[in-house]
Amino acid sequence: METLTDAPFLATKVKNTLCQYHSIKDDKWRIAKKTKDVTVWRKPSEEFSGYLYKAQGVMEDSTNNIIDYIRPGPCRLHWDSLITSLDIIEQFEENCCVVRYTTAGQLFNLIAPREFVDFSYTTQYEEGLMSCGISVHYEEVTTQFVRAYNHPCGWFCVPLKDGLDQSLLTGYIQTDLRGMLPQSAVDTAMGSTLVNFFGDLRKVLKA
Repeated sequence: METLTDAPFLATKVKNTLCQYHSIKDDKWRIAKKTKDVTVWRKPSEEFSGYLYKAQGVMEDSTNNIIDYIRPGPCRLHWDSLITSLDIIEQFEENCCVVRYTTAGQLFNLIAPREFVDFSYTTQYEEGLMSCGISVHYEEVTTQFVRAYNHPCGWFCVPLKDGLDQSLLTGYIQTDLRGMLPQSAVDTAMGSTLVNFFGDLRKVLKA
């Protein structure tokens, strides 16, 4: 098994990268999918040949509770319909870990199940929180899954000024699913996956 030798350096690096994404001007984004409650934008990624996606919506809960359901841990597995397994395989401190998880097939299994191994870091951001991560080369690939790769990604959650229990949740996702996939299938899956993510999260927060 590999070990991650410089977790503080990687945490700072991925945090700074996400803050850069969060400062990208609105005119650089193009709408990829929009519903009543969620808007998903995209722009060409600077990390790989695909897209960087931005998703945003208002959630009816506190920032701490929302991020508790998003970051790696038992809560995430119980509500996220895309994730089929999740194991924290190395813990550095309470807010910093390496997590291995698998995802279900999508688009009638045109996109087969994937496996990810991500470094995850959760920290304060302004008056709220951010939870960010990046895939790492860690452990051997499980043969029954395609090992996919998350370039710097994460979620910002900040309280709205006019609501004590309302928060603005903004995510940045750029996933290289790898394997032999048509780009149109990847684009369709990413927009729908992000909208479903917000829907599933709203359901568990209400419950």
